[in-house]
Amino acid sequence: MILYLHGFRSSPQSYKARVMAEHMQSLGRADEFFCPDLSPSPALAIAQAEAILATITDQNDLARVTIIGSSLGGYYATWLAEKYGCKALLLNPAVKPPRDLESYVGVTTYYHSDQIFEFKSEYVAELRALAVASITHPQRYFLIAATGDEVLDWREMVGHYPQAKQLVIEGSDHGIAEFADYLDQVMAFCDDA
Repeated sequence: MILYLHGFRSSPQSYKARVMAEHMQSLGRADEFFCPDLSPSPALAIAQAEAILATITDQNDLARVTIIGSSLGGYYATWLAEKYGCKALLLNPAVKPPRDLESYVGVTTYYHSDQIFEFKSEYVAELRALAVASITHPQRYFLIAATGDEVLDWREMVGHYPQAKQLVIEGSDHGIAEFADYLDQVMAFCDDA
């Protein structure tokens, strides 16, 4: 099973989420792919992800779950992987979102619609509560980081996931515009039991 967690101001309509959904559909595995529309509240977003993980009752099955997290979703994926012992594939993950998102407190819109939402000041505290100082099982992680990320620093990402499998893309961007080119590596990691 793959649980895809999108980033801040993003949605299941993001490019990478759609590429993953279409790829799983083409493999006849659409029923193994979940991509919830996450709440702007980090606590509620985690609850949404945990509700999906709760449908898996066997711990051995949880070990076969991969959480793909993009940007802020990567921060969530790290916390969930540490708590549940599943794998996490991180796409330009946010490493310090309490610091990075503090300036976004207020009303804003989503990238894929004109829908307005409020990022409340208490959400920064919710993010702090999800901090993982250091990962405990590097073999459960795969980091894909782009040096051309215009939003987050790829060096922070690399430093936060030492000894994990890492693919550093020279150039590219925060959205990893050529993400489809990496699907074979993504699926190999997800399917490796």
